[in-house]
Amino acid sequence: MSVKARQSTLGFFSVSQQRRFRKNILTWYEAHARDLPWRANHDPYRVWLSEIMLQQTRVAAVIDHYQEFLRRFPTVEKLASAREASVLAAWSGLGYYRRARMLHAAAKVIVREHAGQFPSTENQLRTLPGIGRYTAAAIASIAFGEPTAVVDGNVERVLQRVAGKRLTGEELWNHANDLLHKNRPGDFNQAMMELGAAVCTPRAPACLTCPVVELCATHGELAPKEKVTPQKKREIHYALNLRNGDRQNGEVFLVQRPGDASLMPGMWELPERAAVNGPGKPSFALRHSITVTDYTVGVWRNAPASLVSGKWIPAARLGQVALTGLARKILRKAEML
Repeated sequence: MSVKARQSTLGFFSVSQQRRFRKNILTWYEAHARDLPWRANHDPYRVWLSEIMLQQTRVAAVIDHYQEFLRRFPTVEKLASAREASVLAAWSGLGYYRRARMLHAAAKVIVREHAGQFPSTENQLRTLPGIGRYTAAAIASIAFGEPTAVVDGNVERVLQRVAGKRLTGEELWNHANDLLHKNRPGDFNQAMMELGAAVCTPRAPACLTCPVVELCATHGELAPKEKVTPQKKREIHYALNLRNGDRQNGEVFLVQRPGDASLMPGMWELPERAAVNGPGKPSFALRHSITVTDYTVGVWRNAPASLVSGKWIPAARLGQVALTGLARKILRKAEML
């Protein structure tokens, strides 16, 4: 067999190296995979829910939300029949609320058009609201064993470091599919993502513990990308107004974002405090980040708010209200949640 014939379509691996890579990755995953609740079985509803929650959100932040969401909506039928406000309330704190709305819309389609049964192929899954290429491939491979690769940020980083060069677009997906273990696609995809999350991290990768370090072209070193846009700094103030009792039994004044707002439409939050002039300090402060902006947030108890209409919400009901992430953070700091 010629050298050319022995080379895979990956270009940087021979066929034997591909086999070794797959074997090492899967052996490592079997021994070191984190014990995460959505890995307990291959139920497509649970796989789908976890993949949507994990988009742009850390695993540690998802676990409690995932378990509580399943408690409220244990099946796709329960989710489909729920009110959107209830779904948003269960999602509150995870951010990127469009994901929750699309999750709800997709559940309705699954129940209405598929009799509650999940489509089992990547192509079919991509017809559902809010499910793109990555999510469809993850569900199809993990829940149904379809031999299709996934590419998320973790997989992209692993492939680029192994290859020793920047890979983009279809090149990434083609390489991922060439490397995929066709008999264990779900395990292999999860192993690749786990490797990127736990070992081949963006900074200070743990190369000495990597199962494929001898096959890696860079050992964690790859020329940095262009500079990241620096974070903007902004100061903002909110009024935390209570009435009819203490923080556990009283009511808190909240305002609702317009239904046509570009960010978090229909979500509830504390009113912004009127312009702060003169002496005085906020009752407490915290920090909050959204995309490229870092906020310093001052919270003033029983202070004048901007001229807005709102509603007094019983403290006991706050857990069922669709709160913005910042409102939830403030109310937790105030020990009302």
